Amino acid sequence: MHYIHPMVLKIGLPVLAVAVILLHVLKRKIKYRGGIKAANTKFVKELSIYKSRKYMYAAVSVVMEVCLITTIVASLFLVARPSKKETVNNGTKKRDIFLCMDVSYSIYELNADLVESLQDVVAGLDGDRFGVCIYNTSTVLYVPMTDDYDFVNTRLEDMKEYFRLQKEYMEKFYNPSTGYMQYQTDEYEEYMDYKEKLDYYDAGTLVNNYTKGSSLIGEGLASCMYSFPRLDDEDRTRIIIMSTDNAEEAMSKPLVELDEATDLCKKNDIKVFGIFPNRDNWSGMNTTDYDTVEREMQDCVEKTGGKFYKQSESLSVDEIIADIENEEALEVEEVTITKIVDKPTGWVIVLITSMSIMLAMGLVIRL
Repeated sequence: MHYIHPMVLKIGLPVLAVAVILLHVLKRKIKYRGGIKAANTKFVKELSIYKSRKYMYAAVSVVMEVCLITTIVASLFLVARPSKKETVNNGTKKRDIFLCMDVSYSIYELNADLVESLQDVVAGLDGDRFGVCIYNTSTVLYVPMTDDYDFVNTRLEDMKEYFRLQKEYMEKFYNPSTGYMQYQTDEYEEYMDYKEKLDYYDAGTLVNNYTKGSSLIGEGLASCMYSFPRLDDEDRTRIIIMSTDNAEEAMSKPLVELDEATDLCKKNDIKVFGIFPNRDNWSGMNTTDYDTVEREMQDCVEKTGGKFYKQSESLSVDEIIADIENEEALEVEEVTITKIVDKPTGWVIVLITSMSIMLAMGLVIRL
């Protein structure tokens, strides 16, 4: 056992011992002084009830004194902070996986249906680190790479609410014939309420969208790729699960196109698993050809060694999990950490027990 503040014991215990000895010595020297004396007490002292009470009082006094000393000793040990050195081998996790999600409004159908499946992906994979990137015009690192699965699922719950709002907003106010959002006069407050909630989630994903456009798929994928920690100097199995309709609506040439982003992924040994919407959920907002962008995305994804999935009722999350688990996890060096862990349990039990006995003895004396 190790104590972080040993001086507390080195000083406190001797002082306590000296104080106890002095009190006992002084107690023996104290004589009766002053007060009113009672005569003829011999008869009372010979009564059995008096004797039993006297013995009980003496026993209780001893017990209370012992408990008081024990309480002070336990307190001193707790202040000294009993602890133990533990050596922990933190082997790095098997894989690093990023969920890279296109959050443009043309893909709200896919995202609304897919986000629960993504939670199943997180729940179905054990021993990996996870992160989440969302993008439209610009990219937000929504969840940095972590092995805190509860935190990841909490953030995905927030994403479910985001996509639910997107879906309701589009179904209520989007007019396919005009390509604009429209609302009646009596719907204005409801419309603004949706806008306010969605602006909160959209923050960071629409930087300079009036000049750059939207759904910049290549930039989103490249940004996600560079969000992997220690990309250049650590060999790990890295995977990106990307959901998008690949319907880029750029107003100027993006910094990185999808084929360039997947070339970067291939160069850095990152496999991309792409999930694409089916034709029924292809948005009327898109100006690109469905078959063309589907083929382009499939070619780019498979170029990295990953796999292309198409949204359907038969899309199996188990299949995605199985495909990812088939990716061999690279062995990496273990990180050995020596840490100090507080071990107060024993002394806390002693402290509580002694205080409880003192309380009980106090009640006995009052009976």
